[in-house]
Amino acid sequence: MSAQSPIVRVDRNSRYRVASRIRVVAGVLLLAFGLLGASPARAVYALAWGDDPKYPESFPHFDYVNPDAPKGGSVNLDGFGSFDKINPFTLKGLAPAGVVQLMFETLAESSDDEPFSMYGLLAQDMVFAGDGLSITFRLNPAARFSDGTPVSAADVKFSFDTLMSKQAHPRFRQYYADVSRVAVVDARTVRFEFKRRNHELHMIIGTQLPVFSRKWGAGKPFDEVVQQPPVTSGPYLIEKIDWGKSITYRRNPDYWAAALPVRRGMYNFDHVTYKYFKDETARLEGFKAGEFDWISENSAKNWARGHVGRRYDSGEIVKHEFRHSNAAGMQGFVLNTRRKLFTDVRVRKALTLAFDFEWMNRQVFYGQYVRSPSYFTNSEMEAEGLPGPDELALLEPLRGKVDPAVFGEAPMPPSTTPPDSLRGNLRQAIRLLAQAGWNVAGDGRLRNAKGEPFEFEVLSYSSALERIAVPWARNLEKLGIHARLRTTDQALYQKRGDEFDFDVVVQSYSSSQTPGNELVERFTSGAANEKGSDNLAGVRDPAVDAIIARLLASRTRDELVAAARVLDRILRNGWYLVPHFYARAHRVAYRKRLAYPTTLPLYYGASAWMLKTWWVRN
Repeated sequence: MSAQSPIVRVDRNSRYRVASRIRVVAGVLLLAFGLLGASPARAVYALAWGDDPKYPESFPHFDYVNPDAPKGGSVNLDGFGSFDKINPFTLKGLAPAGVVQLMFETLAESSDDEPFSMYGLLAQDMVFAGDGLSITFRLNPAARFSDGTPVSAADVKFSFDTLMSKQAHPRFRQYYADVSRVAVVDARTVRFEFKRRNHELHMIIGTQLPVFSRKWGAGKPFDEVVQQPPVTSGPYLIEKIDWGKSITYRRNPDYWAAALPVRRGMYNFDHVTYKYFKDETARLEGFKAGEFDWISENSAKNWARGHVGRRYDSGEIVKHEFRHSNAAGMQGFVLNTRRKLFTDVRVRKALTLAFDFEWMNRQVFYGQYVRSPSYFTNSEMEAEGLPGPDELALLEPLRGKVDPAVFGEAPMPPSTTPPDSLRGNLRQAIRLLAQAGWNVAGDGRLRNAKGEPFEFEVLSYSSALERIAVPWARNLEKLGIHARLRTTDQALYQKRGDEFDFDVVVQSYSSSQTPGNELVERFTSGAANEKGSDNLAGVRDPAVDAIIARLLASRTRDELVAAARVLDRILRNGWYLVPHFYARAHRVAYRKRLAYPTTLPLYYGASAWMLKTWWVRN
């Protein structure tokens, strides 16, 4: 996770656990799915990909919660920018912080101390078909929406069909493209049928499909359901909104799932309020002045020099670094290959050579970061050295269709650690740019044969990006390239990103221990022209498409790892982004009146973990 990015996403299923991740997954997981040999599938309380569920059927609560945590009190948190809608599932507009986690529930809950598992939440139990082509959920008869009506199979189907419609954000149609049909079996039973085998789709349906009532919006077109409070089954309701400035949620006293093992000890605050700030300076000063109670600090400078003062010295405010086991993924300056300027891979590599991470880490970031070399950084998916036999088996059919360099050593981000140097990297960049038709003219500017200058815009909605962009731009000037930083408001930033109307932006691609469907939206040709997709770089490579399809069809852990490493090699040799860095701990400052469980989860995002498991001291 980067400390400076205005777009930092942390994937909750993201830890590399060495010992037991290579068991065979023959379409179903023998014990976890309750299948032995040719025996018919049976209903189970939990599923785990590549392993048995950690918790037995009778488990009382997750290990990383305090089951006796007191309920009550309030917590104020920070929001950034603004918001103008409640519905988080449409393309236009900005939804408020917290709305998805606090209000929308899924059929199952993932465990934060397992790489990829799910335990029934809205679903009482589930059956994964022996052929891997369907999963059936039977709903908990106690499940209720906030208006008191039961959660039905028809509501689950309605939620899915609505999200797959053109009125919802287009990313859902990419994400769930392999679902062929949703069938209502009876009032409490719903079956999802798949077009083809997909190693994780059944898990994604269980843990990531938000379920809401058919009553939400009273039959209006979904893209017109903008500011109506959703009818959902989660632990919180909306109490008060000051549009664009703050939103307060109150804990539902009639929350149906409060005593379930997957919810015991969770969501302990009576009220959760997000107060919005326009910039990082106002945010930090607001926290120090008591405007809110808890902050996950993304700025190395703020952490080292801003979080100081009387309240810290007295212990009223506590600073703590919480170590995590998350895979780091990849963050960087994404180069939009839809722009003619960035179509040549030699140009993209040259821009990467001008990024001096080692200098930044020493002079700007107080040595708090580690460079990100891979799209699967800090996990076993990270490609290293030469391809192994399992990778070559996937690569050979692509020979002649991919850069021959993919068969060589996995490329590493340029370094300025001796014997390397920035001077040497810039010399290499000049050679690459000349090969691509760009040369320094008499005025010192880099120009092509038509005399056009090499210049571009780095788009951001946070001034914090300057600490990364300005040193990079200074080095680019030495090549004759002019890079200008434009900071805009969050709404315009999102609109331009959704429409791919940018030259360069910062993006964080989180990683998990079981990568899958998210890769379709990030890197496939089909997503490249889908407005709102995460394929910001505009990757259109048949080899990438083929490897992602192969990864989704993986039947064993070994197959999954091999496919991910091959994908990593192809993407890294494409130089689609200028790699940044990541932090090995969550940096959190909080008021001493707040408390957290003694046992930490293994794989977690700081904000989601806080909302789930912290409480107010008595």
